Amino acid sequence: MTDAAQPDTEFPRGIGKVATRELTAHGYTRYEQLTAVSEKTLLAIHGVGPKAIRILGEELAERGLAFAEA
Repeated sequence: MTDAAQPDTEFPRGIGKVATRELTAHGYTRYEQLTAVSEKTLLAIHGVGPKAIRILGEELAERGLAFAEA
């Protein structure tokens, strides 16, 4: 059974529920989508803080991807 409160996203739970929810609300659910935006842009989203950016950056790097340059 799926947790209705958990958005359909491939992001790790470690970034936090609020960050996950807000990223999803802004249309970001897959790592490839994050390559089109900068860290600065993501940090401007409520609930997305330095910890989430660090974790997502590490996950992107493991996939050979990176955030867009500011």
